[in-house]
Amino acid sequence: MPKSFAPLRALALALAASLLPLPATADMPLTYVSDGRALFHLSAPDFWQVRSGGPRALTPPGSDEARLINRVIGFEPEAEPGVWVGFMSPNGVSTFAQAEDYLRNIGKSVVSDPELREQSRIRIGGLPAARYVGTGRRDGNAVAFTAVLVDLPGSRVAISLAVVETGARLELVEDINSIYASFRAAN
Repeated sequence: MPKSFAPLRALALALAASLLPLPATADMPLTYVSDGRALFHLSAPDFWQVRSGGPRALTPPGSDEARLINRVIGFEPEAEPGVWVGFMSPNGVSTFAQAEDYLRNIGKSVVSDPELREQSRIRIGGLPAARYVGTGRRDGNAVAFTAVLVDLPGSRVAISLAVVETGARLELVEDINSIYASFRAAN
């Protein structure tokens, strides 16, 4: 592995290892709603910005085919560029296999040259989940990423992607983990 990616590997593994059940300590509750129905809840840490975008079509680099993207809830620390966590639950994606295909397509718009380092089955919010950890590039910068797929009740899957640039403070991993620890399916 190139030396420039060694710190990223450590960061990716810290994020991957830490997606274990923790007490939820994030402070601003949010609800992801699709077609008028609440699908899941999570919380944002203090001093993080939250933005949501509605449905839109994006064309991945190197493709002529636009892909419909559902609402995305994105989290970024106010004072730390280069760290981003996003959540979505695309319509028509009801299995891990479909979610993996969807992630493969939209992932090109978020991380270029991805190299998968680890994958595992875990639980998020008490639900079955899959986690994919790797490295790549975003806007020309080296990044570590963790993608998480969560099997939601009612034939839906939540898809999340956390991206952290080289040089980001490792303390932000605790905030990212608090976001995942707060994740709960809506009843």
